[in-house]
Amino acid sequence: MHCFRITRIMSAVLARVLFYPTLAYNVVMEKISSRRWFNRVDQTVILGALPFKSMTEELVEAENVRGVITMNEEYETKYFCNSEEEWRAAGVEQIRLSTVDLTGVPSLEHIHEGVEFALKHRDQGNSVYIHCKAGRSRSATLAAAYLIRIHCWSPEKACRMLAAVRPHVLVRSAQLDMLQRYHQQVCGSGPDCV
Repeated sequence: MHCFRITRIMSAVLARVLFYPTLAYNVVMEKISSRRWFNRVDQTVILGALPFKSMTEELVEAENVRGVITMNEEYETKYFCNSEEEWRAAGVEQIRLSTVDLTGVPSLEHIHEGVEFALKHRDQGNSVYIHCKAGRSRSATLAAAYLIRIHCWSPEKACRMLAAVRPHVLVRSAQLDMLQRYHQQVCGSGPDCV
């Protein structure tokens, strides 16, 4: 148990140390490669990187975003992104499901909360922007859970669909294991699961 705590602490420290270099890398990759800052998954979900304050009007006006699911820890969004109050002033509801960068896995509780939030906005005809720093792992895990819930797809199929839309998605084995647990809870193992 002690080793697990130390590993968790070291992971959190590493994530903080690497935050700015990896954010800069993401900005550069968006400029020089075919990577987009965000991609629409379906009529409701948009999967993306940090929604900078300068993107607010585009997300609200052009993309009909009325919900934001932030998978980041507070320090990651402090200077570049809207606060909950600023999102609210723009007509957007935000929830934060803090998950450590690089090695973190969203908890089952956070996955359920995030999917329910997305489904509520789906029922209202709104879009939801699900993000972490790069829109690759933490947020992709939640977006995959959303697809599992609405289609009863296997975690692997949900991740393949996301990769078809956003090729640089990277759902790691620990995140896939959590998606398997989520899938079992919401879909069981009946014949409808693909």
